[in-house]
Amino acid sequence: MSEWFYPAGSAAEGPWDLSLGTHDSSLAVASWSHTGIKTATFNDQKITLEAAPEERIIVPLTGDITATVDGKTYELVGRESVFHGPADVLYTGVNRPVTLEGAPGVRVAIATAPATADYPVRHLTRSEIPLELRGAGNCSRQVHNFGTPATLEADRFIVCEVITPAGNWSSYPPHKHDEEKEGETALEEIYYFETRKTPGAPEEAKDAIGYQRVYASDERPIDVNEEVRTGDVVLVPYGWHGPAMAAPGYDLYYLNVMAGPGRVRDWLISDDPHHGWVRSTWEDQNIDPRLPFTA
Repeated sequence: MSEWFYPAGSAAEGPWDLSLGTHDSSLAVASWSHTGIKTATFNDQKITLEAAPEERIIVPLTGDITATVDGKTYELVGRESVFHGPADVLYTGVNRPVTLEGAPGVRVAIATAPATADYPVRHLTRSEIPLELRGAGNCSRQVHNFGTPATLEADRFIVCEVITPAGNWSSYPPHKHDEEKEGETALEEIYYFETRKTPGAPEEAKDAIGYQRVYASDERPIDVNEEVRTGDVVLVPYGWHGPAMAAPGYDLYYLNVMAGPGRVRDWLISDDPHHGWVRSTWEDQNIDPRLPFTA
Protein backbone atom coordinates (compact mmCIF):
# COMPACT_ATOMS: atom_id res chain seq x y z
CA MET A 1 0.00 0.00 0.00
CA SER A 2 1.11 3.56 -0.77
CA GLU A 3 -0.56 6.95 -0.63
CA TRP A 4 -2.11 6.37 -4.04
CA PHE A 5 -2.41 2.56 -4.27
CA TYR A 6 -4.67 0.43 -2.04
CA PRO A 7 -4.59 -3.34 -2.60
CA ALA A 8 -7.78 -5.30 -1.93
CA GLY A 9 -8.51 -5.43 1.80
CA SER A 10 -6.17 -2.62 2.79
CA ALA A 11 -8.99 -0.05 3.01
CA ALA A 12 -11.66 -2.30 4.57
CA GLU A 13 -13.77 -0.82 7.35
CA GLY A 14 -16.76 -2.28 9.21
CA PRO A 15 -19.14 -3.94 6.71
CA TRP A 16 -17.20 -2.49 3.79
CA ASP A 17 -14.61 -4.37 1.74
CA LEU A 18 -13.43 -0.92 0.68
CA SER A 19 -14.17 2.55 2.07
CA LEU A 20 -12.09 5.49 0.84
CA GLY A 21 -12.83 9.20 0.79
CA THR A 22 -16.49 8.87 1.79
CA HIS A 23 -18.27 11.01 4.36
CA ASP A 24 -18.19 8.31 7.06
CA SER A 25 -14.78 6.79 6.32
CA SER A 26 -12.07 7.09 8.95
CA LEU A 27 -9.43 6.10 6.38
CA ALA A 28 -8.44 9.61 5.44
CA VAL A 29 -6.13 10.22 2.49
CA ALA A 30 -4.03 13.37 2.53
CA SER A 31 -5.03 15.96 -0.08
CA TRP A 32 -8.07 13.89 -1.11
CA SER A 33 -11.41 15.66 -0.76
CA HIS A 34 -13.70 15.43 -3.80
CA THR A 35 -14.51 11.74 -4.42
CA GLY A 36 -15.10 8.50 -2.55
CA ILE A 37 -15.88 4.85 -3.09
CA LYS A 38 -17.26 1.94 -1.10
CA THR A 39 -17.71 -1.72 -1.97
CA ALA A 40 -19.38 -4.49 0.02
CA THR A 41 -20.31 -8.17 -0.20
CA PHE A 42 -23.71 -9.12 1.20
CA ASN A 43 -23.94 -11.89 3.78
CA ASP A 44 -27.55 -12.08 5.06
CA GLN A 45 -27.41 -8.46 6.21
CA LYS A 46 -28.77 -5.10 5.19
CA ILE A 47 -26.26 -2.32 4.54
CA THR A 48 -27.21 1.18 5.60
CA LEU A 49 -25.77 4.56 4.65
CA GLU A 50 -26.93 7.46 6.76
CA ALA A 51 -28.06 10.72 5.22
CA ALA A 52 -24.94 12.77 4.51
CA PRO A 53 -23.81 15.82 2.49
CA GLU A 54 -22.65 13.66 -0.42
CA GLU A 55 -24.24 12.36 -3.60
CA ARG A 56 -24.09 8.64 -4.38
CA ILE A 57 -24.50 6.19 -7.25
CA ILE A 58 -25.28 2.57 -6.37
CA VAL A 59 -23.63 0.17 -8.85
CA PRO A 60 -24.29 -3.60 -8.63
CA LEU A 61 -21.03 -5.42 -9.35
CA THR A 62 -22.65 -8.88 -9.27
CA GLY A 63 -26.26 -9.90 -8.72
CA ASP A 64 -29.47 -7.98 -8.08
CA ILE A 65 -29.85 -5.36 -5.35
CA THR A 66 -32.83 -3.81 -3.60
CA ALA A 67 -32.23 -0.18 -2.63
CA THR A 68 -34.47 1.90 -0.39
CA VAL A 69 -34.03 5.67 -0.53
CA ASP A 70 -36.18 7.90 1.68
CA GLY A 71 -38.68 5.08 2.11
CA LYS A 72 -39.05 4.31 -1.61
CA THR A 73 -37.77 0.96 -2.91
CA TYR A 74 -35.94 0.37 -6.19
CA GLU A 75 -35.10 -3.03 -7.69
CA LEU A 76 -31.72 -2.89 -9.42
CA VAL A 77 -31.20 -5.62 -12.00
CA GLY A 78 -27.59 -6.77 -11.77
CA ARG A 79 -25.32 -9.00 -13.81
CA GLU A 80 -23.29 -12.16 -13.52
CA SER A 81 -20.08 -10.11 -13.31
CA VAL A 82 -18.75 -6.72 -14.33
CA PHE A 83 -17.68 -8.35 -17.60
CA HIS A 84 -21.29 -9.04 -18.62
CA GLY A 85 -22.37 -5.56 -19.72
CA PRO A 86 -24.12 -2.83 -17.74
CA ALA A 87 -26.30 -3.24 -14.66
CA ASP A 88 -29.06 -0.94 -13.40
CA VAL A 89 -27.70 1.92 -11.31
CA LEU A 90 -29.33 4.29 -8.83
CA TYR A 91 -28.46 7.94 -8.21
CA THR A 92 -29.58 8.83 -4.69
CA GLY A 93 -29.08 12.58 -4.58
CA VAL A 94 -27.81 14.38 -1.46
CA ASN A 95 -28.69 13.99 2.23
CA ARG A 96 -30.83 10.91 1.74
CA PRO A 97 -30.49 7.71 3.82
CA VAL A 98 -30.00 4.51 1.82
CA THR A 99 -30.59 0.86 2.72
CA LEU A 100 -29.26 -1.91 0.48
CA GLU A 101 -30.17 -5.61 0.38
CA GLY A 102 -28.80 -8.47 -1.70
CA ALA A 103 -28.48 -12.24 -1.61
CA PRO A 104 -25.35 -13.66 0.06
CA GLY A 105 -22.35 -13.20 -2.22
CA VAL A 106 -23.85 -10.30 -4.18
CA ARG A 107 -21.42 -7.38 -4.42
CA VAL A 108 -22.09 -3.65 -4.72
CA ALA A 109 -20.09 -0.46 -5.27
CA ILE A 110 -21.11 3.03 -4.19
CA ALA A 111 -19.50 6.06 -5.84
CA THR A 112 -19.67 9.23 -3.72
CA ALA A 113 -18.79 12.91 -3.83
CA PRO A 114 -19.33 15.70 -1.29
CA ALA A 115 -22.19 17.79 -2.69
CA THR A 116 -24.74 20.42 -1.76
CA ALA A 117 -27.10 20.85 -4.72
CA ASP A 118 -30.00 18.41 -4.58
CA TYR A 119 -31.00 16.53 -7.71
CA PRO A 120 -33.78 13.92 -7.97
CA VAL A 121 -33.25 10.24 -7.26
CA ARG A 122 -32.89 8.45 -10.59
CA HIS A 123 -33.03 4.76 -11.45
CA LEU A 124 -31.27 4.09 -14.75
CA THR A 125 -32.03 0.65 -16.14
CA ARG A 126 -29.24 -1.12 -18.01
CA SER A 127 -31.08 -0.58 -21.30
CA GLU A 128 -30.93 3.19 -20.70
CA ILE A 129 -27.19 3.31 -20.07
CA PRO A 130 -25.18 4.55 -23.06
CA LEU A 131 -22.61 1.95 -24.13
CA GLU A 132 -19.66 3.54 -25.91
CA LEU A 133 -16.94 1.68 -27.81
CA ARG A 134 -13.90 3.93 -27.53
CA GLY A 135 -10.57 3.79 -29.34
CA ALA A 136 -9.67 1.16 -31.94
CA GLY A 137 -7.36 -1.80 -32.48
CA ASN A 138 -5.50 -2.74 -29.32
CA CYS A 139 -6.72 0.49 -27.71
CA SER A 140 -10.37 -0.60 -27.97
CA ARG A 141 -12.42 -0.52 -24.79
CA GLN A 142 -16.06 -0.43 -23.70
CA VAL A 143 -17.45 2.42 -21.58
CA HIS A 144 -20.75 2.51 -19.65
CA ASN A 145 -21.59 6.21 -19.33
CA PHE A 146 -24.25 6.13 -16.61
CA GLY A 147 -22.89 8.99 -14.50
CA THR A 148 -21.65 11.42 -17.13
CA PRO A 149 -23.12 14.91 -17.66
CA ALA A 150 -24.87 13.87 -20.87
CA THR A 151 -26.70 11.04 -19.07
CA LEU A 152 -27.23 12.09 -15.46
CA GLU A 153 -28.15 15.31 -13.69
CA ALA A 154 -25.90 15.55 -10.65
CA ASP A 155 -24.03 18.14 -8.61
CA ARG A 156 -20.36 17.20 -8.56
CA PHE A 157 -19.24 13.81 -9.81
CA ILE A 158 -18.70 12.07 -13.12
CA VAL A 159 -18.91 8.28 -12.93
CA CYS A 160 -18.47 5.55 -15.55
CA GLU A 161 -17.10 2.03 -15.89
CA VAL A 162 -14.70 0.65 -18.48
CA ILE A 163 -14.04 -2.88 -19.75
CA THR A 164 -10.74 -3.52 -21.53
CA PRO A 165 -10.28 -6.87 -23.34
CA ALA A 166 -7.18 -8.95 -22.64
CA GLY A 167 -4.05 -7.51 -24.22
CA ASN A 168 -5.54 -4.06 -24.83
CA TRP A 169 -4.66 -0.64 -23.39
CA SER A 170 -7.18 1.90 -22.10
CA SER A 171 -6.88 5.31 -20.46
CA TYR A 172 -4.59 5.88 -23.42
CA PRO A 173 -2.98 8.04 -24.64
CA PRO A 174 -1.91 9.26 -21.19
CA HIS A 175 -3.86 12.36 -20.25
CA LYS A 176 -4.50 14.66 -17.33
CA HIS A 177 -7.26 16.80 -15.84
CA ASP A 178 -5.55 18.60 -12.98
CA GLU A 179 -5.94 22.29 -13.91
CA GLU A 180 -8.87 24.66 -14.32
CA LYS A 181 -8.06 26.27 -17.65
CA GLU A 182 -9.35 26.54 -21.18
CA GLY A 183 -10.02 23.00 -22.44
CA GLU A 184 -9.29 21.28 -19.13
CA THR A 185 -11.06 20.72 -15.80
CA ALA A 186 -9.44 19.83 -12.47
CA LEU A 187 -10.76 16.42 -11.38
CA GLU A 188 -9.31 13.93 -8.93
CA GLU A 189 -10.05 10.35 -10.02
CA ILE A 190 -10.56 6.92 -8.51
CA TYR A 191 -9.85 3.69 -10.38
CA TYR A 192 -11.48 0.65 -8.77
CA PHE A 193 -10.30 -2.52 -10.56
CA GLU A 194 -11.57 -6.02 -11.23
CA THR A 195 -9.82 -8.66 -13.35
CA ARG A 196 -10.69 -12.08 -14.71
CA LYS A 197 -9.06 -14.78 -16.79
CA THR A 198 -10.44 -14.86 -20.31
CA PRO A 199 -13.09 -17.50 -21.06
CA GLY A 200 -11.39 -20.77 -22.00
CA ALA A 201 -8.15 -19.99 -20.14
CA PRO A 202 -6.56 -23.03 -18.45
CA GLU A 203 -7.06 -23.89 -14.79
CA GLU A 204 -3.63 -22.62 -13.81
CA ALA A 205 -4.59 -19.08 -14.98
CA LYS A 206 -5.59 -18.01 -11.47
CA ASP A 207 -3.68 -14.76 -11.00
CA ALA A 208 -5.60 -12.35 -13.23
CA ILE A 209 -3.60 -9.12 -13.41
CA GLY A 210 -3.56 -5.71 -15.03
CA TYR A 211 -1.38 -2.61 -14.72
CA GLN A 212 -1.94 1.10 -14.08
CA ARG A 213 0.44 3.99 -14.67
CA VAL A 214 0.37 7.53 -13.22
CA TYR A 215 3.27 10.01 -13.53
CA ALA A 216 4.01 13.69 -12.96
CA SER A 217 2.80 16.41 -15.31
CA ASP A 218 4.43 19.29 -13.40
CA GLU A 219 6.55 19.87 -10.29
CA ARG A 220 4.19 17.84 -8.09
CA PRO A 221 5.78 14.39 -7.65
CA ILE A 222 3.81 11.23 -8.38
CA ASP A 223 5.04 7.89 -9.72
CA VAL A 224 2.59 4.97 -9.77
CA ASN A 225 3.24 1.81 -11.76
CA GLU A 226 1.13 -0.87 -10.09
CA GLU A 227 0.07 -4.43 -10.80
CA VAL A 228 -3.68 -4.50 -10.10
CA ARG A 229 -6.19 -7.23 -9.29
CA THR A 230 -9.84 -7.46 -8.25
CA GLY A 231 -10.57 -5.07 -5.39
CA ASP A 232 -7.49 -2.87 -5.85
CA VAL A 233 -7.75 0.92 -6.07
CA VAL A 234 -5.47 3.54 -7.63
CA LEU A 235 -6.08 7.20 -6.75
CA VAL A 236 -5.13 9.90 -9.25
CA PRO A 237 -4.86 13.28 -7.51
CA TYR A 238 -3.09 14.94 -10.46
CA GLY A 239 -0.64 14.09 -13.23
CA TRP A 240 -0.63 12.11 -16.43
CA HIS A 241 -2.43 8.78 -16.08
CA GLY A 242 -2.55 5.86 -18.43
CA PRO A 243 -2.30 3.39 -19.75
CA ALA A 244 -4.49 0.98 -17.84
CA MET A 245 -3.24 -2.28 -19.31
CA ALA A 246 -5.12 -5.56 -19.56
CA ALA A 247 -2.42 -8.23 -19.55
CA PRO A 248 -2.71 -10.90 -22.27
CA GLY A 249 -5.02 -13.64 -21.03
CA TYR A 250 -6.87 -11.40 -18.56
CA ASP A 251 -9.73 -8.94 -19.05
CA LEU A 252 -9.68 -5.69 -17.05
CA TYR A 253 -12.56 -3.65 -15.56
CA TYR A 254 -12.46 -0.38 -13.70
CA LEU A 255 -15.00 1.93 -12.13
CA ASN A 256 -14.02 5.61 -12.45
CA VAL A 257 -15.20 8.28 -10.02
CA MET A 258 -14.20 11.88 -10.79
CA ALA A 259 -14.94 15.25 -9.20
CA GLY A 260 -13.07 18.43 -8.48
CA PRO A 261 -13.16 21.95 -7.08
CA GLY A 262 -14.45 23.70 -10.20
CA ARG A 263 -18.13 24.51 -10.66
CA VAL A 264 -18.23 23.20 -14.22
CA ARG A 265 -19.14 19.49 -14.20
CA ASP A 266 -17.31 18.38 -17.33
CA TRP A 267 -14.55 15.94 -18.29
CA LEU A 268 -12.06 18.06 -20.23
CA ILE A 269 -8.59 16.59 -20.65
CA SER A 270 -5.14 17.32 -22.03
CA ASP A 271 -3.13 14.54 -23.69
CA ASP A 272 0.53 14.01 -22.89
CA PRO A 273 2.05 15.74 -25.94
CA HIS A 274 4.54 12.90 -26.37
CA HIS A 275 1.75 10.38 -26.96
CA GLY A 276 -1.38 12.21 -28.09
CA TRP A 277 -0.56 11.46 -31.73
CA VAL A 278 -1.71 7.87 -31.15
CA ARG A 279 -5.34 8.98 -31.41
CA SER A 280 -4.88 9.71 -35.12
CA THR A 281 -3.92 6.09 -35.81
CA TRP A 282 -7.36 4.86 -34.76
CA GLU A 283 -8.98 6.29 -37.88
CA ASP A 284 -7.59 3.42 -39.96
CA GLN A 285 -8.29 0.64 -37.44
CA ASN A 286 -11.39 -1.31 -36.52
CA ILE A 287 -12.88 -1.71 -33.06
CA ASP A 288 -11.72 -4.93 -31.39
CA PRO A 289 -14.26 -7.60 -32.54
CA ARG A 290 -14.48 -8.98 -28.97
CA LEU A 291 -16.50 -5.89 -28.05
CA PRO A 292 -19.08 -5.26 -26.80
CA PHE A 293 -19.10 -7.47 -23.70
CA THR A 294 -22.77 -8.06 -22.85
CA ALA A 295 -24.96 -10.51 -20.95
